[in-house]
Amino acid sequence: MQVYLVGGAVRDKLLGYPYHERDWVVVGATPEAMLAQGFTPVGKDFPVFLHPNTKEEYALARTERKTAPGYTGFAFHASPDVSLEDDLIRRDLTINAIAEDEQGRLSDPFNGAQDIRDKKLRHVSDAFSEDPVRILRTARFAARYHHLGFTVAESTMALMHAMVEDGEADHLVAERAWKEMSRALGERNPEVFFTLLKTCGALAKILPELNRLFGVPQPPEHHPEIDTGEHSLMVLQQACRLSTDTCVRFAALVHDLGKGETPPDKWPRHINHEQLGLPLIKTLCKRLAVPNDCRDLALLAAQFHTHVHRAFELRPATVLKLLKQTDALRRPERFAQLLLTCEADSRGRTGFEARDYPQPGYLHRALELCQTVDVKALVAKGYQGAELGAAIDAERLQKLEALKQQTDKERQA
Repeated sequence: MQVYLVGGAVRDKLLGYPYHERDWVVVGATPEAMLAQGFTPVGKDFPVFLHPNTKEEYALARTERKTAPGYTGFAFHASPDVSLEDDLIRRDLTINAIAEDEQGRLSDPFNGAQDIRDKKLRHVSDAFSEDPVRILRTARFAARYHHLGFTVAESTMALMHAMVEDGEADHLVAERAWKEMSRALGERNPEVFFTLLKTCGALAKILPELNRLFGVPQPPEHHPEIDTGEHSLMVLQQACRLSTDTCVRFAALVHDLGKGETPPDKWPRHINHEQLGLPLIKTLCKRLAVPNDCRDLALLAAQFHTHVHRAFELRPATVLKLLKQTDALRRPERFAQLLLTCEADSRGRTGFEARDYPQPGYLHRALELCQTVDVKALVAKGYQGAELGAAIDAERLQKLEALKQQTDKERQA
């Protein structure tokens, strides 16, 4: 029995990049031998075991054979005669096909260490084309290591494009697509993930609603970058500067999907794009099984980002209505997420990246004032039911009107 550290831990050690998980492959063992040493079986499709002490995953060396379309269409074979190289050749990228033995010696049959030095993401073998998830994984690694200068090898880009053309990307399972996308959204440069998918044609299959935005113009006086798709990626970049929250980043990416519904003869204006985007976001989120918290924030951002941008123009009654419609009084933390998304939208334009965006401060203050209304005092005065609600709103409006007067004076000074 020989045990090797494999995959991301080896790759990131060579890169000097932080890693938190370690995966192991075991050569020359049987399931019975693993059980005898106290390992706990967890694999459903192939033998994977948890170490009795560290709880890290140990997988028996295995080979795989394509049996049907998609990432689930494989038959696996694990036995003591499967070699380390047999196991490594089934992996996606050469940088992930390096193993390290217990003495720290590397086994690198596919020159992954050289590709790390060359900063290239390159497929191990043509078997790459059998699993559509590898398109997403490659795009995610491109996003993860973009700041280090990594790019995808031309041969791998050509293979990814061919996979899309051959229909292999049509078999992506929704949960796997969202898993890779959400992990990409957590990287330093998630916009690279979507750019790469667009380049190989996969974005049109996975996120057609986003893909449609490229080539759609916006008014140049408000959007010097003009292209709506490029604007969406710029907003995502700004969201990354403002927040590590996956939901904020997702909402930033999809907030303008409604602009893809504008008839070309109406370009570059996009009247009512806020409402037009709502069914698109719902459809996208249902198709990809996006978590409800990310979906709900994305819907709020799509519907209300224009209101937030115009915060100083809104009447106090409209501000109160905005706070109610966004459920800010009960969900202030989500309202804060919404304001971050709107700030990213404002900054995600050519030349606007560093421009001041004071709207969140104003709306946060408006919310704080509305929360100071003493409901118990109003109940003590005899208000109840609808009358109590009206009395609460009357006090809120009074506070918001005073805030607006004060703010208008400060902005004019």
